[in-house]
Amino acid sequence: MNISLPEHLKAFVDEQVNRGAYGTSSEYVRELIRRDQDRQQLRDLLLEGARSPQGAPADAAWFSTLRARVRKAANQARRK
Repeated sequence: MNISLPEHLKAFVDEQVNRGAYGTSSEYVRELIRRDQDRQQLRDLLLEGARSPQGAPADAAWFSTLRARVRKAANQARRK
């Protein structure tokens, strides 16, 4: 795959490589693509959550129950 960039963008990519953050311009572009994939996945998860039915409120009682479950699991793990 070949990518054409205007000179100012090419200069920016070259600067990133020259700073030592990336070994090559290809590494820089791959990193940008990975970040975009992560951003897209997070966006999809947020939209999925927004479309899902509302769950129980995360109030003080909910956190108290969660802490108790975590303590119980930790105690069981120590016994093993």
